[in-house]
Amino acid sequence: MNARLPASTFEPERALAEISQTWDREIVPRLQDYIAVPAKSPMFDPQWAQHGYIDTVVRNAAAWVEAQKVDGLKLEVIRLEGRTPVIFFELPASRGEADAEVSAQTVLMYGHLDKQPEFNGWRGDLGPWTPKYEDGKLYGRGGADDGYAVYASIAAIQALKSQKLAHPRVVGLIETCEESGSYDLLPYIDALRTRLGEVGLVVCLDSGAGNYDQLWLTTSLRGMASGVLKVEILSEGVHSGDASGVVPSSFRIMRQVLDRLEDSKTGRLLPQSFHCEVPAERMEQARATAAILGDEIYKRFPWVHYDCEGDTRVALPMTTDPVQALLNRTWAPTLSVTGAEGLPDLQNAGNVLRPYTAFKLSLRLPPLVEAATAVQELKALLEDNAPYQARVTFEGLGSATGWNAPETAPWFGRALDAASRNFYGASCGYIGQGGTIPLMNMLSRGFPKAQMMVCGVLGPKSNAHGPNEFLHVPYARRLTAAVAQVISSLP
Repeated sequence: MNARLPASTFEPERALAEISQTWDREIVPRLQDYIAVPAKSPMFDPQWAQHGYIDTVVRNAAAWVEAQKVDGLKLEVIRLEGRTPVIFFELPASRGEADAEVSAQTVLMYGHLDKQPEFNGWRGDLGPWTPKYEDGKLYGRGGADDGYAVYASIAAIQALKSQKLAHPRVVGLIETCEESGSYDLLPYIDALRTRLGEVGLVVCLDSGAGNYDQLWLTTSLRGMASGVLKVEILSEGVHSGDASGVVPSSFRIMRQVLDRLEDSKTGRLLPQSFHCEVPAERMEQARATAAILGDEIYKRFPWVHYDCEGDTRVALPMTTDPVQALLNRTWAPTLSVTGAEGLPDLQNAGNVLRPYTAFKLSLRLPPLVEAATAVQELKALLEDNAPYQARVTFEGLGSATGWNAPETAPWFGRALDAASRNFYGASCGYIGQGGTIPLMNMLSRGFPKAQMMVCGVLGPKSNAHGPNEFLHVPYARRLTAAVAQVISSLP
């Protein structure tokens, strides 16, 4: 029997050079095309199927992947009846040129192509569907969150193939319903379960970064519950001079109802069931990350500056303690009002006592709080015993339970740190994120032994979902290379 040759060594400099070339020649132009398509998630575009934008970005991404002609890779666009499509690709394991041992486990690479809506406040020369590449930043909706994921995934695989390295089996799942809560995803996972294999590593490129100076691993994600709270007091609007003082304002009733949920002075959510204890490991990581990032944790946001009696004032954060700020945005429940109805714009606001007020609520939940239970409690809390017997209704729009990463395996920790040092010159950072990726909780339940490389390009001022969203291309190049190295390290 011939002795097996040792595995070839991953070459970081070569990988980064080739990946950077792919980004500059191939990925940036494709992302510019992607940004120009208003492929809004179904929650924001109920006629998505008729408009065809989601189909366009899926078709374009799939065509690009197939054009790369990665040896052995097979791709298909899967469409379940009445659901948004997904891209699924599969690459068999390879022993590489050195005929090295290959992991029996599968790597699952994840991303999404649907987008948040436009929002307002974009810089004059920018726009959500108008891509602009400036100083290493690619501006426009969806490029960073996270249209780049499918392209970066293939570029990472190409780097391993180029070096003729051994690699495990890789599958890719790119959905188009993530920004709506991924309600279409579970049926696809059920349909594909036998084809996913025994997943040992999940690479999810839909998260954030604490800075652009090192690799960041996401250790937790908050859950989310959203819905519309509506307060109705009249069947039609009436003259405010005639009715005020007799008819209670629907806005005032709304305030009273929300006071049941939130302390408006502090922002603390009042129901204790919406809170959970922060695990000791996450507390330690928060302290370590706070020492790295310091006051940039809150200074990175676009605070209002204004003049007041000759002095320039700056709006203040809820806390200036870096550790507490990190915990607030990752392990504390928080309420946001993200939309309103029943209020005319200022130009058309006459002296009328309005018949109703409706708010769209977004409730972020700690990673360990069950979202479905929270929604039930939220509905009862808001609707029961309405002031003035007004009609108060809460219609849930979606929910997703958060996620807390499994214990980091020794090989995974070493691989992350080595990749971060190779491509950024600093050790890997660990950070919780305040956003929600429904897939992660699903995958943790389905593959409890898998390691989760949840990372992304949403660093300081990248402003996903808001105006002037950008993708930091130099960081993305290095992240792609880091992903390739970690995949090559799967035991």
